[in-house]
Amino acid sequence: MTTAEQDVGAFFGLLNAPCLLARPIRNARFSVTRLHHRLIGQAGQVVVLPPDDAYFLMLYLKEAHHCDIGADGTESEVRRYRQGSICLVDLARGASVRLMSDLESLAFYLPRSLFREVAAFPRAPNETGLRCRRGEHDDIMRHIGAALLPFFEDGNAGSPALQHIAVAICAHLLQHHGDRSAGACSAAVGLSVWQEKAAKDFMIDNLGEDFPIAAAASAAGLATREFVDGFKSVTGQTPSQWLMRHRIGRAKQYLAERILPISEIATRCGFTNEEHFVRVFRGIVGATQSGRRSVH
Repeated sequence: MTTAEQDVGAFFGLLNAPCLLARPIRNARFSVTRLHHRLIGQAGQVVVLPPDDAYFLMLYLKEAHHCDIGADGTESEVRRYRQGSICLVDLARGASVRLMSDLESLAFYLPRSLFREVAAFPRAPNETGLRCRRGEHDDIMRHIGAALLPFFEDGNAGSPALQHIAVAICAHLLQHHGDRSAGACSAAVGLSVWQEKAAKDFMIDNLGEDFPIAAAASAAGLATREFVDGFKSVTGQTPSQWLMRHRIGRAKQYLAERILPISEIATRCGFTNEEHFVRVFRGIVGATQSGRRSVH
């Protein structure tokens, strides 16, 4: 086990941060650290992750704000990371950020060797690099994170279930965040990570509104056609397709909570009316149970 895998908490100034360690398949290691960081001071805290042949994945349990620090010391603008979103970076050259808020998260240290072992399974995604993700909402990782939290309380670090979860995380990342073109975690062709994030943030913030795609393109600083082509090249979906699936995903969360009537869910998720919502929902998800009644 490398020092970096064990000392993720120390990089954030948390010497006793709880950490789960496993060897899921053969020799490659997996670690996940629970970070409870309280920001002290107005200038923010600088966190430096040293270079390694690994990826670093952060799952935000609560909303956070921080900025990137470049190799030359320049800092990006402070950016928002929503609860349930992820930040995925390649540590080939290390990474540095300045925290500008408290941080509640799970931090995963994932060596490339682990992805190679996972990729050797039958029907597994081909081994590739991963695309950088910053502030990307990831429902699967959000659910996996919720499943991991009890392990920190129960002391089940050596459980076979943890090994299975580690494999599932790697398979998910390869399947949904693999970079088949470049083979490395880098800005995707046609749309930068930050342009993609800016557009998605705009669409999420205006989920209940009927806005033109040109408005999302403007948020990314691009002309509409350039934005649509670039968005599809990095996500495999047009902006309209992505937005509709996000609206349906949000609606499923509301349905599971069993609090709001379907008419209110339809309005909050940007559908014209209840009939429009039910028609689209059935077309994408199929007939399902809301927990109280079926979406008819």
